[in-house]
Amino acid sequence: MPSSSSYQLSTLEGFVSGVLSACVAVTFTNPMEVAKTRLQLDGELMSKGSPKTYTNPIDVLRKIVRNEGFRACQKGLGAAYMYQFALNGSRLGFYESLRKSIASLAGQDPSKVQLWSSVSAGASAGVFGAILGNPLFLVKARLQAHSVVPDPSIGKITTNPNSATAVLTNSQIKSSLSPHRTRYAYKSAMDGLDQIFKAEGLKGLMRGVDAAMMRTAMSSSIQLPAYNYAKTNLAPYFSPDSFWLYIASSSFSGLCVLGAMQPADTALTRMYNQFDQSGKRLYKNPIDCLWKTVRIEGFTGL
Repeated sequence: MPSSSSYQLSTLEGFVSGVLSACVAVTFTNPMEVAKTRLQLDGELMSKGSPKTYTNPIDVLRKIVRNEGFRACQKGLGAAYMYQFALNGSRLGFYESLRKSIASLAGQDPSKVQLWSSVSAGASAGVFGAILGNPLFLVKARLQAHSVVPDPSIGKITTNPNSATAVLTNSQIKSSLSPHRTRYAYKSAMDGLDQIFKAEGLKGLMRGVDAAMMRTAMSSSIQLPAYNYAKTNLAPYFSPDSFWLYIASSSFSGLCVLGAMQPADTALTRMYNQFDQSGKRLYKNPIDCLWKTVRIEGFTGL
């Protein structure tokens, strides 16, 4: 029987462990994901110096709790769980098999980690997962962007037309000073998928998939190679299978992913929620979104 240190996970075991670990992580990180989504939409295509609803992630969470309650900090959590099944299950579960196959096809030793094969395998697995998970990430982003606040004039919860993430009627959209708002309000992830499919069909469910593929390819091509690189180079400084070795390697990988995918992530969020005063799309594709964002808001808009 192989020792625990040499045991290799099967594809199925890698898939299951990838999903479970990602779901545990997303439970704790989802509130910050909600904050990030609203910050990415706040001040969309507005010039520098324009007033914004939020100042930083903590301010977002504080206003969410005050106006919508603690549960609103976990908006889109159900969709996030399902998305992790599609994305991280395939990305983490199939990565090692793809890496070894690519290395073997190139005549290289699959037992040795090569940078180019790791990058290729990570990007391929990530793109495949992004395509499968796009409908779920679409719904998650829209659920997290939607906000309601208490209207003191009537003492009821209503949609706030002055919020950067308000859901407006067509007449409100046309008369609004800032048209860059989300108009999607779903009861749940399944309700969102149902509404999108009924209104737009399969095309609607795959909206923004080009941006999702770009975002995920960038993150996947870096995440696992960066982790392997850090773990290999830090191993001499830690005991075998040290908890702190995994923490240090994961932290390094996370920082690399953050720097690489942030612009693409902003483009993805905006493409999922885009529309203007006449109901037309603001962006043609992810590159157009990034170009307009930089041109109008500057690089800080990314």
